[in-house]
Amino acid sequence: MPYDFDAIIDRVPTNSIKWSYRRELAGREDLIPMWVADMDFAAAPEIAEAIRFRAAHPVYGYPGRPDAYFGSFRAWAQRRYGWELARDWTVLVPGVVPALNLALNAYTEPGDGVVIQGPVYHPFRQAVERNGRRVVDNPLRLVGTRWSMDLEDLERKADAGTKLVILSNPHNPVGRAWSRGELAALAELCARKNLVVVSDEIHADLLEPGARHVPFATVSADAAARSVTCHSASKSFNIAGFNTACAVIPDPGLRARFGTMVARFALGTPNVFGLVAQEAAYASGEPWLEELLVYLRGNYERLREALAPTPIVVHPLEGTYLAWLDCGALMLDDAALKRFFIDKAGVWLDEGIKFGPEGSGFMRMNLACPRATLDAALGRIWDALEALPGVDLV
Repeated sequence: MPYDFDAIIDRVPTNSIKWSYRRELAGREDLIPMWVADMDFAAAPEIAEAIRFRAAHPVYGYPGRPDAYFGSFRAWAQRRYGWELARDWTVLVPGVVPALNLALNAYTEPGDGVVIQGPVYHPFRQAVERNGRRVVDNPLRLVGTRWSMDLEDLERKADAGTKLVILSNPHNPVGRAWSRGELAALAELCARKNLVVVSDEIHADLLEPGARHVPFATVSADAAARSVTCHSASKSFNIAGFNTACAVIPDPGLRARFGTMVARFALGTPNVFGLVAQEAAYASGEPWLEELLVYLRGNYERLREALAPTPIVVHPLEGTYLAWLDCGALMLDDAALKRFFIDKAGVWLDEGIKFGPEGSGFMRMNLACPRATLDAALGRIWDALEALPGVDLV
């Protein structure tokens, strides 16, 4: 491997929300943090070099919207997803979550219904509620360990006041990479109900072997015409701190309404280093990403092997680097489950209930860390399980 994903990098002095605030946010300084979705790996050296080169120029004024950035992203989308993008479809935004909020203001009014498919990334619900819209819960279906969309439920719930669906593709936290057939079925329903689809595709490049990312906008001409695709290199290349993303909006009318909101909230000026980092990622970061995916798969297999003798069930992972752990057999309520991992195991995970009531009894684990960190966390979890009354380890 030309890249060292085993390197242990001290992030405590870097004002890391994940490492530097363990006592303030979780009550213990010695926790192994495996919650928020950023990586403990050094970014691709090509990105670091591009940042150094730009930083060497001592003036950091307002940047424009360079053709080189858009060109690298369009080439990436064509190469990785078979998606042909027009130059003017892409609108720069300071992040995927801001893009969700902009879309809510662009395409809905207070009181309108907005569909979310729980358990799902918690800022979806927060964005709907904080903007005075009505959450339309369309929970995913779980059969065994496989999650799927419940479109029959959505058909019943999408009334005349429902205007928009927020899609997680690949899905965070359950790890599904939705198939073309699944997305086409959703698109057909949305066409009949006249729903705009805002698709969060920030994890598009973080796929397990055999999985393929299908952008929602590519399943049909109608899907493209009613879609806003939120995309960023931030998760795939560990550059979230640059706060740079884009919204891909093929339809001119939807794009104009979105642009009006970008102007209203004065969010149109991009981050000077974010543009540099993302251009370098798309233009030169692919070899690093391919090696990363191999390493992440190794971490997932290590997790499955370590927890196989325990009551914790690791759900299949097709996309993201976030493992979804079914802890229901531990017979702990959600508050007790959180305290078990914090107080007994010393491992800081995201509690499943954070992603909606459908996440009750689950925990989400970030696998984007050196294997030694993962092994240390698994050892702590094993020891804590051994001490838990009523738990038998095979």
